[in-house]
Amino acid sequence: MEKFAGPSVSGRVARPRTGRRLDAAVREQQIVVGAVQFFAEQGFSGRTRDLAEMLGVTQPLLYRYFPTKRSLIDRVFKEVYLKPFESEWSSLLSDRSKPLAERLETFYARYAQATYRYDWIRIYMFAGLMGEDLNKSYIGIMEENVLKVICAELRDYCGLPGADSIPITDLELEHVWIMHGGLFYYSVRKHIYGARVSDDFATIVHRAVAALLEGTKAIARAR
Repeated sequence: MEKFAGPSVSGRVARPRTGRRLDAAVREQQIVVGAVQFFAEQGFSGRTRDLAEMLGVTQPLLYRYFPTKRSLIDRVFKEVYLKPFESEWSSLLSDRSKPLAERLETFYARYAQATYRYDWIRIYMFAGLMGEDLNKSYIGIMEENVLKVICAELRDYCGLPGADSIPITDLELEHVWIMHGGLFYYSVRKHIYGARVSDDFATIVHRAVAALLEGTKAIARAR
């Protein structure tokens, strides 16, 4: 296990902030929130010595809460990726009392609010470049709890057999990934490249959903 990095290049010693002693749970959450910001800016190669200095705490204090850099990265993953993930999203998508277009647009509005943020996107990209398994884990969660649900609902929308009788195919999953990935890339262009993007995200989602539904129907008719 990798231990926290040694002295910073500057040679400066991080000094703890003065003031009253914080409750352990409050201090731990403070470290996690700071680590999210730090890794979003520096990537996972960022030195935890520098993180301690940024937070105004001593490195031994970081050791107390997170003995290794790996343990801190794992906690950041839970904070950034798993904590915002809502179990209700699957139920929302499969609620057939509402039109599928409405369900999809509602889901992506909530999903974007929870994940298409500066820190989320940048940490996700850094994790991929570092070969971390965080991305693979998250992709697996998304496929099982969101994308396969959408595939099943698209079948119902087109009057096709359900996933309980015929398993979701790789082609169906890729079909949904194309729309999902397109919306994801909107946030990449915004937060990674600083490119100009439309502020009308609701209309972007509306058009993407309409294209998905009509495209899926066209494919079903061509069979």
